[in-house]
Amino acid sequence: MSRRASRAGTEARGARVLSGMGPWFAAAVVLALLPRVFSSGLSLTTMSLMGTMVIFALSYNMLLGETGLLSFGHAVYYGLGGFMTVHLMNLVEALGLPVPLVVFPLAGGVAGLLFAAIFGSVATRRAGTAFAMITLGLCELVASAALILQHVFGGEQGVGTDRTALVHPFGISFGPQLQVYYLIAFWGLVSAAAMFALTRTPFGRMCRAVRDNPERARFIGYDIQSVRFMAFTLSGGFAGIAGALAAINFELMSSSQLGLAQSGSVILMTFIGGAGDFAGPILGAMLVTWLQVSLSDVTDLWRLYLGLLFIGVVMFAPEGLAGVLRRQGPLLARRRLHRVMPAYAAAALAGLILAAGCSLALEMTNQLMVHASDGPAMRFAFVRLSAASPLPWCAAALLALAGGVLLRKIVPWVRAAYARALTPAPEGRTTT
Repeated sequence: MSRRASRAGTEARGARVLSGMGPWFAAAVVLALLPRVFSSGLSLTTMSLMGTMVIFALSYNMLLGETGLLSFGHAVYYGLGGFMTVHLMNLVEALGLPVPLVVFPLAGGVAGLLFAAIFGSVATRRAGTAFAMITLGLCELVASAALILQHVFGGEQGVGTDRTALVHPFGISFGPQLQVYYLIAFWGLVSAAAMFALTRTPFGRMCRAVRDNPERARFIGYDIQSVRFMAFTLSGGFAGIAGALAAINFELMSSSQLGLAQSGSVILMTFIGGAGDFAGPILGAMLVTWLQVSLSDVTDLWRLYLGLLFIGVVMFAPEGLAGVLRRQGPLLARRRLHRVMPAYAAAALAGLILAAGCSLALEMTNQLMVHASDGPAMRFAFVRLSAASPLPWCAAALLALAGGVLLRKIVPWVRAAYARALTPAPEGRTTT
């Protein structure tokens, strides 16, 4: 019986392992097939950038979501990992060493890990606001040093490299963007799997304990400073991998990738996607990257729109996109999602009307204030109009007012519909 029980336990553990690996195999298949669906140069470039930012956001979530450390300087390890990779690639090219490009993200990861260990030994001695301010100071220190040490960081122009100048294993030159995409997809999948595995270890549970109740964690014997230091160091290592992939993708690293703008970008991605939820930074990185690429071609107010999106998520959906989607799980399990879809659709329509009115007012203000030399004529959503005419301003005010009033009326309906859909059916009755 003991042998049978042991064999049954082994088979059960094997089944759990295989079921746990299922989503990762599915993700690998999706990543492999995506270029078949989105094959344009712009799509490949966007997906490559998304893959890099996904690793970067997941590494930041190791700090904020898993350990509860708000850092304003995470771009330091992203940038230093990228610079290390660029210099190493140039050195390997100059020496003619047969080192393939696929291993260079490891160099970025090691650089990020080492610098995170150095800076983390200071920063993790404090938590909360003090930790955030220390990371902010470190970010400004490194960004300023990057402008001074021009022989290392290249000044404002940065340091370039040529990924095709390295050895070509199996005839792969990494010149075409498709090959770079698959390189980023490979490292993205490996890094994401490694970070997910860390969350399932005793160390991951220790991080969450330190996040939720550091005093109790200290009381039961944990060295919370050591836990924070280890989390900080590991997150810097994965950020360095992301920086290395960015250097390979763009063949250039500049001092701007070490500064507050890059650090702020990863904060936006993590909060919008949902801090603390592993899928949150993935969703946030993909959405924010897509918005950056698409909106920057349409308007120069794209940063303002991202800021408004961030404020809206923090105020009305603090759990992020992943949390909002997770709330629909019970409805899907009970097959009641269709009950709330009319309310969701009405809320989405009201939100679009409100956003259209506000966006029209912002674009006309931008045309009159920033692009005054170009005249009042402009285009908004394929419609030509004059920003100096009162009619578009009346339309913008009407749209914003109507959307706001509708949204205010519809939100209680959405909440009530969601609550009714979650209410168990009376005994003896079945619902569809």
